[in-house]
Amino acid sequence: MRRTLVVLLAIAVILVFGVIYYALDPTSSPLFPQCGLLTLTGYKCPGCGSQRAIHALLNGDVVAAFKHNAMLFIAAPWLLLCLYAETQRKRNPRRYAQLHSSTLIWFFLAMVLIWWLLRNIFNW
Repeated sequence: MRRTLVVLLAIAVILVFGVIYYALDPTSSPLFPQCGLLTLTGYKCPGCGSQRAIHALLNGDVVAAFKHNAMLFIAAPWLLLCLYAETQRKRNPRRYAQLHSSTLIWFFLAMVLIWWLLRNIFNW
């Protein structure tokens, strides 16, 4: 019963945020926070553009979403797989171990760091 309540609450929160991101444009709405690193240093963090990318995706503009933050297209499926593996941890411990292996985590961290450097060097 408790687990069902937690899942329903999570779904409700995701739906609320989905409606907000669908309806409001992060570039013009004061509701959305600006990146602190970009504001202070002028350099983009690995997540810069994610809010705009989510808004573009929810409005069906895949090209704009990719332009706002290409790493989101790599990170989101992997994170969703990790969350799914977490929910199935007891049923399928092998899948959980594969997705949470130190090799895969270090590889993903390296990708994020490379993305961070490249987007600031080439102004992506």
